[in-house]
Amino acid sequence: MENEMKKPPVKIFRCGAIQAAIWLHPTGIGGAIVDIPSVRISKSYRDKGTGDWLNTDFLRADDLPKVSLVATEAFKYLRLKSPHLEGQSESSYLSEGAE
Repeated sequence: MENEMKKPPVKIFRCGAIQAAIWLHPTGIGGAIVDIPSVRISKSYRDKGTGDWLNTDFLRADDLPKVSLVATEAFKYLRLKSPHLEGQSESSYLSEGAE
């Protein structure tokens, strides 16, 4: 990954300032390259000094219902709708990786 350009997330779910971004990480398992998904939940905010938009993973109690919503949508996308994971199940890559 030295000079490789970073790929964007495959899907982002937003609720206000809260977002869940789904990333795919190619991983070698049992001689095959398998895309393993991961989810990053973050909150966007504007820096008071510079006015730049930044992200944080520190959340307030009032953010948690929004976290629940985006996490649920990310889960549904990964388990019900994602064509990029066709033919791959969590159990298959977990069982191979556990050996």
